[in-house]
Parts: sequence; C-alpha cells; structure tokens
Amino acid sequence: MPATTSHFTDLTKPTTTNAIQCVAPARVNLLGEHTDYTGGLVLPMAIPFVTEATITPRADDLYGFSSDLFPETLTLTRDDRSPARHAWTDYPVGVLRQLQAAEIHPPAFDLHLSGNVPFGAGVSSSASVEVASAIAMLALSGVSLTIEEIALLCRRAENVYVNSPCGIMDQFVITAAQAGHALLLDTRSLKYEHLPMNKGALADTQIVVCNSMVKHSVATGEYGIRRRESEQGQAILVEKFNIRDLGEATLDQLESARALMSDASFRRCRHIISDNARVREARTAMFNGDPSAFGKLMLAGHASERDDFECSCDEIDFLVETATTLPGCFGARLTGGGFGGCTVNLVERAQVEAFSTALRSAYNKQFNITAETYTCDAVDGAMLRNASLLQGSK
Repeated sequence: MPATTSHFTDLTKPTTTNAIQCVAPARVNLLGEHTDYTGGLVLPMAIPFVTEATITPRADDLYGFSSDLFPETLTLTRDDRSPARHAWTDYPVGVLRQLQAAEIHPPAFDLHLSGNVPFGAGVSSSASVEVASAIAMLALSGVSLTIEEIALLCRRAENVYVNSPCGIMDQFVITAAQAGHALLLDTRSLKYEHLPMNKGALADTQIVVCNSMVKHSVATGEYGIRRRESEQGQAILVEKFNIRDLGEATLDQLESARALMSDASFRRCRHIISDNARVREARTAMFNGDPSAFGKLMLAGHASERDDFECSCDEIDFLVETATTLPGCFGARLTGGGFGGCTVNLVERAQVEAFSTALRSAYNKQFNITAETYTCDAVDGAMLRNASLLQGSK
C-alpha cells in the first residue's frame, strides 16, 4: 500500500438543501488488544450496529450539532476554536477541527446523529460517530480523502480534541472493513488485509458479543496507566535493540531486558508481543477455515489480558469461563479497553441462540445483572457504505 499523502479530489457539491445521510458501523476486535499504540497488529471486524449522520446545509454562517441520543445541542460560529466541552459533541466537533486544520472548511451545516451503537460496551461508539461525521462533512464539502486519511483524521480528533489516548484500530476498521471479513491491520505502516470469516468451517460460525453491562470506574485512569507502562518498556527495548517499537520486538528480547524495566512494564509488553504473535497465527487459522485453532488463540489472548495486562474483571472472567463450557463455543475473550465492557465469542452458527440464552442466564444468576448479547456477522465499513457520496475516494 502506498504511503499516505494528502490529496483532495473535488466532487460535485450539493446544490439543493436536501440532507446528506451517511452511516458508519461499530466494530469488535477479535484479537490484538492494546497493541495499536505500539506499532502492533490488530484483527477487528465491523458489526451491524451503525451511527447515522445527517448533514444539512444552513443558510447562515453557523455549525449546528444535535443527536437523538442526547438532549444537549451545540451551535458554533465558523471561526469558533473553543476547547472540548466534555460532552458528546466533542467527537463531531473534534472532527471538524481536524478538517479545518487540514484547510478543509465545510460550508455551514446542521449535523444530526442517530443510530443504535451501544454506548460504553467496548464496540467503539465514539469512533463510529467520528467516522460518520467526517464522511458527512467531507461529502458536504465536496472533498474526498483516502481510507488512511479519514482514519488518521478521526484518531487525531479523539487524541487532540477529546484528549483520549486511543490508537488507530477503531477508526481504521470502521472506515475500511469489508463484509464477510475481518481486517488485519499493521498499525505502524497502516498496511491491511481482509481475512475471510466465511471460509471452511469458519463459515458455519458467528460472532456473539456479550455486553457485561458493567464499566468499572477505574477504566479511564487505568487505561492511561497501562499505556504508559507499555511505552516505558517499549522505550527500553527500542534503545537496547534498535527496533522501532513493540511491533518488532520478540519475547526473547523482552526477557533479556527484564531487569531494566519494572515488573508491570515487563508484563504489559509481554502481553502486547504475544498478542501480535497470536494475530499472525490467526491469519493462518482463518485461511484454513479452522475455528478450533482460532478459538484457542482467543482464549490465550484473554488469559494474557487478564494476567499480564491486568485489564479484565470478575464479571468478564466469568463470562469467558462460562462461555467455554457451553456447546458450540470455540473461544472467547475480553474485547475493547477492558475493566468491563464486552466479551467476544466464536460460536457455531446452529448453537448461537442456545449459547446466548445460557450465557445470559448464568451471568444473571451469578451477578444479578441482565447482560445483552448481539449476534454479528462481519459487515462493510463506512467507505463502502457511502461510496456513492465519495466517488473520488480510494
């Protein structure tokens, strides 16, 4: 894939006041967790939940933001550069700020968001909002960007404006996904490959996402701590072995440098390096259409998140352990940032309904919490879904 360069293609600008509607899916990550901010590999897929962005030209010189999901609305002048407000509007406004920084200035608009992406469940509602908003603003502006440019712009919106230290995975897969496939992404180079979820015995499986309905209060702060610990260990390996990041590191290198870093940094890095290896092994399993091999990698990934990255919790561990006892389940793991949120389960298609019912029942009996389960096949990302609006995109 060629290196990303900025290039804008003029499209036919809307000539009527009719609204432009754009959609972006949610995502779930199958393998490769907490690897995307250290140059590693991830294996997410887009799932059927969507954010819908409806953008309508305004006759004045203002930008308006509203949503079906939140009562707060916001109106800004075209030259407004105010900081984040710690509200839902920060995500689309952050996208606008990054477009403006790239010298793309949308005409006055009203942007209205709706959809059915579960919030706080670890399926990346924020990135779905960002990508839908970006494509809507680009379509209104008559400007096209590449997949890489859209994903990077949306990540900058979250890193710089929202001040959330996320990696590139969420925005990228939500933009670039292809139905029937997961997306193997090298987060350093942004090279990617669509891997089949519909080959061999894998074609007879579905992904079941189970929302634990809990999000522990430590999540935000602990996520930042884990990232710093990972990056501290990475810095030691980079200096010692002249590598670029953990994406190039080996477990042997990590072991030889163990005395130079804290135990926490060592274990965080061990998770990341081993999860990169699991993603590589998963590629082989997917082309072989082998759900058993893939499921074993998922379970190993969860153990690594639980023990080395320490981002699981009792509720999530129970869901994973219970899933492995149910008929038709090949593998399960925590997905997303951790400390609650969702598990992702690879389940024989014929067993999905019984599996979901049994998992919810066991969880309710243990914790008196009603979990939600979502049965998912891999769907197209925002670039394919909105292709007619972005004819010049690549």
